Amino acid sequence: MSVNLDDPAQRAAYWPLPIARGVAAAVLALAITFSADHSAMFGILAFGCFAIISGIALGVLALVRLAGSEVRPYLLAQAAASIGLGVLALALRDGGVATLFLVVSAWAALTGALELYSGFRTRRRHVASVDWLKVGGLTALLAIVLVLVPPEFAQPFTGPDGVDRVLDAAVVAVGVLGAYAAITAVYLVVAGLSAKWGPQKTDGAAAKPTRAERA
Repeated sequence: MSVNLDDPAQRAAYWPLPIARGVAAAVLALAITFSADHSAMFGILAFGCFAIISGIALGVLALVRLAGSEVRPYLLAQAAASIGLGVLALALRDGGVATLFLVVSAWAALTGALELYSGFRTRRRHVASVDWLKVGGLTALLAIVLVLVPPEFAQPFTGPDGVDRVLDAAVVAVGVLGAYAAITAVYLVVAGLSAKWGPQKTDGAAAKPTRAERA
């Protein structure tokens, strides 16, 4: 059976999902970038709001736009995990650095694994398989990075204004989360726009040249 990776129907159904997820990630990236507060509580609150909003967007759009798709159950599981861990983060907003690392790394590991599975499950059969593999891999990488940073990390330094400061684990975790959100936002928005307006084929194979064209 031939596979059509430029299926117009798949593209039309898929493109709102990455756009919605990309916008949510962009809001998170901007909130972290323009906030002077990179404390554990701020990171937990920002992540919790992002996880809930992106999870709702993914769940609703998967239900509405991907009816009958074999990957929809995995996307719904990913949405449910995101919403659940987002709610947990908000409930534990006073938990400090340990809670920040635990909740964000658990979210990244679980949703990253689910998205990677969606990509592997549909590779060469769905226009979004490469997107799911790349974003899932990036999210799994976020989990690995957070696991490698010790929660008790603290590095004193002197700022350019001569004031002594401390680069602690919370600042590192929030900064890494912001970088992840920025990269993911750009990729997802570009993927969504490419799916909507990119070149599309109307069939799975290139059109055969006519006798006149061969001449």
